[in-house]
Amino acid sequence: MPTGVPGDRQGQASQLALRIVRADTAEGAALLRRVPLDELVTDAAVAAQTEAVFGEPMTPEQFVERVVREVRQRGDAALRELSMRLEGGAPDVFETPRSEIEEAYGQVSSQFVRDLRMAAERVEAFHRQQRRGSWIDFAQGTGQMVRPLERVGLYAPAGRAAYPSSVIMSAVVAHVAGVDEVLLCTPPQRDGRQRPEMLVAADVAGVQRVFKVGGAQAIVAMAYGTETIPAVDKILGPGNIFVVLAKRRVFGAVDIDQLPGPTETLLLADETAGAEEVAADLLAQAEHDPLATALLLVTSVSLAQQVQAAVERQLATLPTAPTARAALVNRGGAIVIPSVEEGLRLANAFAPEHLCLLVRDPWSYVGQVRHAGGVFVGSSSPEAAGDYVAGPSHIMPTAGTARFASPLSVDDFVKIVSVVGLSPARLEEVGPVAARMARVEGFEAHARAVDARLAGARDRAPAPRGAAAAGAVPAEPG
Repeated sequence: MPTGVPGDRQGQASQLALRIVRADTAEGAALLRRVPLDELVTDAAVAAQTEAVFGEPMTPEQFVERVVREVRQRGDAALRELSMRLEGGAPDVFETPRSEIEEAYGQVSSQFVRDLRMAAERVEAFHRQQRRGSWIDFAQGTGQMVRPLERVGLYAPAGRAAYPSSVIMSAVVAHVAGVDEVLLCTPPQRDGRQRPEMLVAADVAGVQRVFKVGGAQAIVAMAYGTETIPAVDKILGPGNIFVVLAKRRVFGAVDIDQLPGPTETLLLADETAGAEEVAADLLAQAEHDPLATALLLVTSVSLAQQVQAAVERQLATLPTAPTARAALVNRGGAIVIPSVEEGLRLANAFAPEHLCLLVRDPWSYVGQVRHAGGVFVGSSSPEAAGDYVAGPSHIMPTAGTARFASPLSVDDFVKIVSVVGLSPARLEEVGPVAARMARVEGFEAHARAVDARLAGARDRAPAPRGAAAAGAVPAEPG
């Protein structure tokens, strides 16, 4: 029986979307259990579709492997064939013409365009604070150069929903980092055209080229290149299980941002939180996907019951209620905890994508957060604001990877080049150490290479110093 629900209402409670359990029960532990990527299963309709493509039943991994082989061997022809089989049609030309992008502006409201531009400005301003420059320590003879990637590829799905905000949250950051070229792959609609809001977002965010291709085949095309789609250095963006598996498969040929699982939020609330606000935050996450996770850690049984009732009231008028209800039934719930401190311990163990602090004096707890993609502090900082316009990228680590991963940032679009420029004097200091270590490892040629330099080190000119030398290393990426 759900915690805090009277026995004579047990039958009614079993029909409610939001269950209430205690943290110290098996039900509570089950809600906080992570589902590994390999345990996520596709539904029967998707399985039938993959069988129809290649004529035999396949696991998702087998399907992705076949797509990799087909696209690498046959390029655009394979993309066209896969699009026909999976989506019922294929564009004559994969690259979206500039005219279609310009026409998209007439298919969205002027308010939407202004909102996109405001979001882009805030995302740019936030990420400009992250940029770091190159440096050289001439005394030590070492340094590093920060170099932006040359070309990155973004993926944006257009199935259950389209996310123009994700284009802003990635492409704008790439440009702040100094990336030369940003391209986007997103599937077309039935009429062969892409969603206008996606095209406008891409244009506002500075995407240079857009392609009409989706699914695992888009990931493979960007990783290895085809006749039309150029190979990139890094692929970023969410997608279904096939997209995620394709990103994992091509990693190494290119870099990837992450292996995103279904989106998730964890709310930590005490008796000061408003039930309607908490319910709204849970539903805002649950409406993404039936596999989304929306959890509440709450110190008050009374508040948990109020939130449970508020969820039902709000579902009654929510257009996305079927998806939201399914998510809450599958991976949602209110978990009653003894204290905020215990809630923080459980939150750090869960390492959520989003952690919302709806407690008295929330700033006093921020320093205790160790593992989370983003922390949303207080009632006036709903996670939904962060999804669109707060400033930080909403592309955050999921599936517990916040234990070691970070939200998308400028660092995702740059690489570091180490610089070693030892002076003769510095080589005399460190060279003998290098030679001895080389001989311990059995690499005599390494040792002799150092010895040869040491023999004539005093005859060489000193390393360049001062502003002229330092000027050869850019202070900013790009």
